Amino acid sequence: MSKIALVDDDRNILTSVSMALEEEGYEVQTYSDGSEALHALTKEEPDLAVLDIKMPRMDGLELLTHLRKKTQMPVIFLTSKDDEVDELTGLRLGADDYIKKPFSQRLLIERIRTLLRRAEIMRAGGVRPSGSEDVIQRGELVLDPSRHMCSWKGQHVNLTVTEFLLIQALAKHPGHVKNRDQLIDAAYGEHIYVDDRTIDSHIKRLRKKFRETDKEFKEIETLYGVGYRYRDTATVAS
Repeated sequence: MSKIALVDDDRNILTSVSMALEEEGYEVQTYSDGSEALHALTKEEPDLAVLDIKMPRMDGLELLTHLRKKTQMPVIFLTSKDDEVDELTGLRLGADDYIKKPFSQRLLIERIRTLLRRAEIMRAGGVRPSGSEDVIQRGELVLDPSRHMCSWKGQHVNLTVTEFLLIQALAKHPGHVKNRDQLIDAAYGEHIYVDDRTIDSHIKRLRKKFRETDKEFKEIETLYGVGYRYRDTATVAS
């Protein structure tokens, strides 16, 4: 039974959404205050968190900033209808997805299922030797999907599930351009609608994380109006 944390200062949302999730078989923890949620979630980590952005005392953005120092668990933001800036800020802070209010409970449940399924796929297969065919090595980059491990120049890079799936999709075929629709399919699955800006924000965060390890990192290339690609170092060297 997957554990879901639901954090929102709207009691009606807490009640209705928690009931809907429990009917789907999830164990739900509800919090109406960001500070309370931070204390609880750092003591016992759920499988996924749904956070409202607009909350008094500690809003969802601040809560996510604190959580990302300790955990890479999947996070979905609930945003107001016109809060485009907050949506993009949330993605750059490390949220995996966002849903605008008012929202369909069925849509939220489907997004939760998708994120949990992706997280489970990342964990599937147990620990494999470093020589496993599933391990991807591209120069200084090493990706081990079975252990959700990413390293650059021997240093661990802590990625969310979405970030890992994006770098994996790009690194599998260096030099090949992936458009945003292809990256959405790789990170979210087919038949899931995600705004193009969501992918752009995830890519920006990916670059930032790698540059915190190596300020010269430039392997993820942008082809404006087309998409992104992982630099083919063999071609560059030749």
